[in-house]
Amino acid sequence: MDATTAVSATDTAIRTDGLGIRFRRNRRGRRTFKDLLAGRRRRTRPGEFWALRNVSIHVRPGEAIGVVGRNGQGKSTLLKLVAGVMIADEGIVEVTGGVAPLIEITGGFVDDLTVRDNVYLTAGLHGMTGAQIDAKFDEIIEFADIGDFLDTPYKHLSSGMKVRIAFAVISQLEEPIMLVDEVLAVGDKGFREKCYRRIDELLAGGRTLFFVSHNERDLRRFCTRGLYLDKGALVLDASIDEVLERYNADHGSKA
Repeated sequence: MDATTAVSATDTAIRTDGLGIRFRRNRRGRRTFKDLLAGRRRRTRPGEFWALRNVSIHVRPGEAIGVVGRNGQGKSTLLKLVAGVMIADEGIVEVTGGVAPLIEITGGFVDDLTVRDNVYLTAGLHGMTGAQIDAKFDEIIEFADIGDFLDTPYKHLSSGMKVRIAFAVISQLEEPIMLVDEVLAVGDKGFREKCYRRIDELLAGGRTLFFVSHNERDLRRFCTRGLYLDKGALVLDASIDEVLERYNADHGSKA
């Protein structure tokens, strides 16, 4: 079955069924136009591997999901498939409403543009109008605490500053689903606490959260449900406490 994105019933925020995507070693495996038209499942070629395979989940609106697993087990890939920035090789992805993705620090930002220009560009690409950005601009900059660097090219910012401005923009989007992938680990402690309070506010407002982290305390703070991925397979879909217990039992370490 082809990978598609569609709006599902009102009790579903995200649904995947038999989701799979393959990569080539050192680069993404290509899927031909004929494959897409015919729904064809190519044989796995030499040097290819499945980054995710046969992953089926159902997420209801307002759920907070923690995605757990070692590095390279498919966590970030799952978020990118939900965000629509990757196309699956098999299975389906259904997403109700839009997503606010905080997946990669540099995602959507242009190095040679200033911070000011990047705020307008990135927010605009995510559907905010110029008037909406104008109304939120001061709040975004105040949240990021980056006023002295407004007219500095984005490429000259530290990784921590990039996280600040990215989170400040993405967290202002009105999308019902928020995807957060490890990037908050880069910020300083004070800013992380500010981000956490913002996530609490979004969850209280009914947002759906997909949260990838190796920080067990953060996973328990925000999430009630967990997905444990290993070698591209969904090992366990259960409460976050059960998932972390199983993960720690398997690997003898924290998430």
